[in-house]
Amino acid sequence: MDNIIDVSIPVAEVIDKHPEVLEILVELGFKPLANSLMRNTVGRKVSLKQGSKLEGTPMEKIVRTLKANGYEVIGLD
Repeated sequence: MDNIIDVSIPVAEVIDKHPEVLEILVELGFKPLANSLMRNTVGRKVSLKQGSKLEGTPMEKIVRTLKANGYEVIGLD
């Protein structure tokens, strides 16, 4: 299984590839992603990097949580 998450691509693409990440992201503060309409509109345009700024969730916390759940995180540059 490919456990690589690129935080520079749209959130919806990350969730399409790793559906199980949705719950993790919602718990991290990305509450609008719980709504499929938001996921399929804003989520198609906004990356995790951009979303961290919009939602006020530190990127370090997102990376730490994803790594703790077995994911390799790329796209931080």
